[in-house]
Amino acid sequence: MKRFDETYELLGAMYRDGYFPDFLVDQVKERIQKVIAFLETGENDLEMIQNQFDEMTIAINDLQEEFEENDSELETVARESIGETVAYILKWFDIHLDVEDAIGERDW
Repeated sequence: MKRFDETYELLGAMYRDGYFPDFLVDQVKERIQKVIAFLETGENDLEMIQNQFDEMTIAINDLQEEFEENDSELETVARESIGETVAYILKWFDIHLDVEDAIGERDW
């Protein structure tokens, strides 16, 4: 079982941008960390992996209203930051899945 790169800053751009409340970025990060924990088990079935990314993405979708209530939204910087993080995760675990497919359930 491969452990995730502890030196990689998940959602770095979102944390550095004051437009995004840290407590909400933390919630996005928690959803991503669930996928990382799943991948650390060594699972390599692409369908199961895609299901985990779908669950993560839908959970992030569900945060949109809370972002808006806090004068923020999942916009360009957020999309890019989440996409970069997912791309890094896929590469780290050597998963042959396109980033756009991995987060295909997004509506942000």
